[in-house]
Amino acid sequence: MNELSTKPYLIRAIYDWCADSGYTPYLAVRVDANTRVPMSFVRNGEIVLNISMDAVRNLHLGNEEITCGGRFGGVPFDLLVPIEAVIGIFSKETGNGLVFQGNESTRVGPETAGDEPPEPPTTPNKPQLRIVK
Repeated sequence: MNELSTKPYLIRAIYDWCADSGYTPYLAVRVDANTRVPMSFVRNGEIVLNISMDAVRNLHLGNEEITCGGRFGGVPFDLLVPIEAVIGIFSKETGNGLVFQGNESTRVGPETAGDEPPEPPTTPNKPQLRIVK
């Protein structure tokens, strides 16, 4: 039996949290051959989409793909994003959300929501003892 992925459920949970909190949900997507987005808005193989109720129509957050209609530069466009292509989902206002790495997820907070990857934690230097007279 195939085990269901938790990814679509987590995406829906963060989307619902954003909507309930009055935040704007943004979806970060890695664009590939199966992703239908306006290519003129793709940067470095990725695109960030505003998927709030005010920005899109007919949003469907399915287990295999996310579909909706949106406007880009005033031009309507039907979007199709496979769940595997989703990098993360987060609130525009707070930066809180989830970033997916492979089959796992990592919590994102305001301190790690920027464009740069978070720095690895540093280990403190070994304490040094000295004799005091």
